[in-house]
Amino acid sequence: MALHYSLISWNRQKRRYDRVMVGLMITYLLLFSTLQLILFPDVTAETVLIRATSTLAFLMLHVVLAIGPLCRLDTRFLPLLYNRRHLGVATFMVAAVHGVFSLVQFHSRGNVNPLVSLFSSERQYGSFAQLPFQPLGFFALLILLLMATTSHDIWLKTLGPRAWKTLHRCVYLAYVLLVMHVVLGILQQETAPAYALLLGVGVLTVTGLHLTAAFSNRRGRWLRPHSAEADGFVPVCKVADLAENRGKTVLVNGESIALFRYEGKLAAVSNRCRHQNGPLGEGKLIDGCITCPWHGYQYLPENGQSPPPFTETIETYAVRCVGTTVWVNPRPNPPGTPQPPALILPDNL
Repeated sequence: MALHYSLISWNRQKRRYDRVMVGLMITYLLLFSTLQLILFPDVTAETVLIRATSTLAFLMLHVVLAIGPLCRLDTRFLPLLYNRRHLGVATFMVAAVHGVFSLVQFHSRGNVNPLVSLFSSERQYGSFAQLPFQPLGFFALLILLLMATTSHDIWLKTLGPRAWKTLHRCVYLAYVLLVMHVVLGILQQETAPAYALLLGVGVLTVTGLHLTAAFSNRRGRWLRPHSAEADGFVPVCKVADLAENRGKTVLVNGESIALFRYEGKLAAVSNRCRHQNGPLGEGKLIDGCITCPWHGYQYLPENGQSPPPFTETIETYAVRCVGTTVWVNPRPNPPGTPQPPALILPDNL
């Protein structure tokens, strides 16, 4: 957390992430271009660039969409989540190169404005099979542009978390538009089944990961109140299931709760970060503070308050250890309410 915004916040991890990302991008472009020149000796440099950037941007978008569900299925992918915005901006930049060169290559040699030509060169808007595919890519690029230009936290604060999150969920609309762009474009021109197969694998991978993560979240974290004590506490997990200084998310009676084990104690707070509704239960304790895995917002585990001078607060929950089982009262305390943590005794392990 910081009091002031900087244009780009780089730390050691982000620099390493960006170096790896740029290195992989350059490697892909070189390998793809080399293969194109070998397989199609008469191809022009402009065509190679258009093909290379289009496939790279589409591949990167698949990675962007896969990061979220992968992190929910395996916490080892969380470092990718911390830096996903950089990958998203890089995806737009590659897509923009493809869009600009395509516009110049196919729509700049006539007497009509290139943008007018983009929408007027093909007019079969009444038939899905013959629907012009280039405008679909144009609108997808506009969405990626809007997301890239509003990716900074300044825009998040200006628009508010709800509006900002809704805006950035438009990435799924951009993905659908790009899939249609490919289906109505390259797949109509190329008869080789490999193109359709690769597209199908990509769509099934993204869809399958999201469905699997959603099912896993519902099956593994939804706990119905059974054998609850008279005062409303519900058993949620074993003490041994909680790693030291790490979070665990449980859903009880519709409440998404983050549990943390630290210094021989247990604390329970809301799983939703005030910054962008990030999953606090997927985070960890750093310097004694619960740290959101998305953007580093912090809260004290015993009261749900951000350390001064910050003023964000989250709900806290009563928690206790009964034998080796962790019990939580799913009724939240008001945000920022102090709640004594439960002590972990030798008998609880």
